Amino acid sequence: MTIPAGRATTAGGDPWARALDPLLPLLEERLAAAGARVDPGWVAAQLDLSEGGAGDLAIALHRPAKAAGLAPSALAEAVARGFPSTAAVPTATAVGAYVNFAVDPSWLAETTLGLVRERGARFGWAEGTGAAVCVEHTSANPTGPLHIGRIRNSLIGDTLARLLRASGRSVTTQYYVDDVGRQAAMITWIWSRPPAEWPSEVRDAVATGGPTRPDEPADRRLGRPYPAVSTYLKTHPEAAAEVGAITEALEGGRAPPRHRELAEAVLAGMLASLARIGVAFDEFVWESSFLTDGSVPKVLERLAASPHALREENGALAIDAEAHHLPKESSRIIVARANGTSLYVTRDIAYHLSKFARFPEVIDVLGQDHLLHARTLDALLAEMGESRRPEFLLYQYLTTPEGGGMSTRKGTAVHLDALLDEATERARAEVRSRWPDVAAEEVDRIAAAVGAGAVRYHIVRVAPDKAVTFRWEDALSFEGRSGPFVQYAFVRATSLLKKAETPGPYDGRGADLRTPPERDLVRTIARWPRTIAYASRTRHVHAVAGYAHDLAESFNRFYQGVPVLKSGRERESRLALVEATRTTLGGVLDLLGLPKLDRM
Repeated sequence: MTIPAGRATTAGGDPWARALDPLLPLLEERLAAAGARVDPGWVAAQLDLSEGGAGDLAIALHRPAKAAGLAPSALAEAVARGFPSTAAVPTATAVGAYVNFAVDPSWLAETTLGLVRERGARFGWAEGTGAAVCVEHTSANPTGPLHIGRIRNSLIGDTLARLLRASGRSVTTQYYVDDVGRQAAMITWIWSRPPAEWPSEVRDAVATGGPTRPDEPADRRLGRPYPAVSTYLKTHPEAAAEVGAITEALEGGRAPPRHRELAEAVLAGMLASLARIGVAFDEFVWESSFLTDGSVPKVLERLAASPHALREENGALAIDAEAHHLPKESSRIIVARANGTSLYVTRDIAYHLSKFARFPEVIDVLGQDHLLHARTLDALLAEMGESRRPEFLLYQYLTTPEGGGMSTRKGTAVHLDALLDEATERARAEVRSRWPDVAAEEVDRIAAAVGAGAVRYHIVRVAPDKAVTFRWEDALSFEGRSGPFVQYAFVRATSLLKKAETPGPYDGRGADLRTPPERDLVRTIARWPRTIAYASRTRHVHAVAGYAHDLAESFNRFYQGVPVLKSGRERESRLALVEATRTTLGGVLDLLGLPKLDRM
């Protein structure tokens, strides 16, 4: 992947920006002298970093040449001929319509190592100058354990929040707790009586899942009857009516006894599972709060006065959204029932207005199947005359090789805890086979970290708009594009530094790092600041996973091909390069949420 060279967020901490900044005005002057003036910022946007091994920068001159009535190759020759040299960029060469610039590898090495040493774990981070942003993600209903299809939302949202913080933004992550709808009402309905008084169909279905354990997490215990209740309600209208009455009470802001207690208990269990993969939240926003604080009536008042408001025959308030180009079957949006109670989308409007009041930027992470809801939300905000809109980061779902979707209601979900338990067991077997002399308690610690890292990386590495098929042989590979591969590179760098006779920090001389593996590793480290800038700007969180693999692979080539501890006068500089690699890998692992280990 080629990342535009002129779009880093800060020159101070970016080696490439330090090379480019002196180039930009020189290029603009040369273009103007040749009769091809360009808009301010055009050169910075077009100058690209090459993925070749020579440390080149390149710019294509087709557009300015056409505007000036010149042949692109002639303009390139005119710009490159006699181009002033800088400490970082000594030469410029015309190749067809392109001007290529060779960055001095010694300069790049010395600058990169110096910046990593100076900034430490925050190498690549931008200064905190960006506007505050709210990232809402996960927001799973508190009805039972998280399943693995849902955790893609969690991992994309959590990784994006980490990235935005590294790019200088003030970030608040929110979990929107749906404690109002029918699904939450079903949990309250079944647990409003002791299990001995449950319908026999529900008791029997729950019993097939095995006996409960005293230490069973609350989300597992309280969520056990949920699939059976969902099935039971389909054929028992009197029970469905009872659940409906609870739902109506919730939508009217009148929660039954124990309702909040049950929701909080289930949520606590879900959060404990997420903590195993490093996911946490800054704030929890309860859907019911918008019923009790008066926000929903205000939303309904504004919607009733909107240009396309209408009343259904039964008295329900609706919005004719045909002008907003929703699908025909969804172009009439009910926002309040005939009895005056609100719907989920109405309360979601109130929630977004609360976010807009606090944050200049709002990002919602949603599954692709929520696209219609996102469009409906936009349409209703437009009807209310709101100029603000959330940004929707949509993703495709995660499946297993057997295919098919996962449903909590149908009881076909693979729970996150089960996935992590299996990941830990598989990692434990791998660690024991590779390092049989490691103590058992150490194996347990390593296995838990490797298993969690494997799950996170395997899911984040795929672009959100592409589906993920979870395969163990890929997730836990120590050689492929995997979390363990990156974690092991960090361990290798740590081990190499421990074996050095003298402690760091080490002073690296760029002129000492002359071999291709050394120069390739320097170039890869130097890419980290603009990888952060690119991934946070585009929301391409998978770009960080790709960079992590590139850095680990580049270090492994260096490790296998270049002597360090037994080298001559280059030893200090090579140790400095290892130190810079370890620091950068540590920062990459932190942004990906992968645990750092000192041995594997």
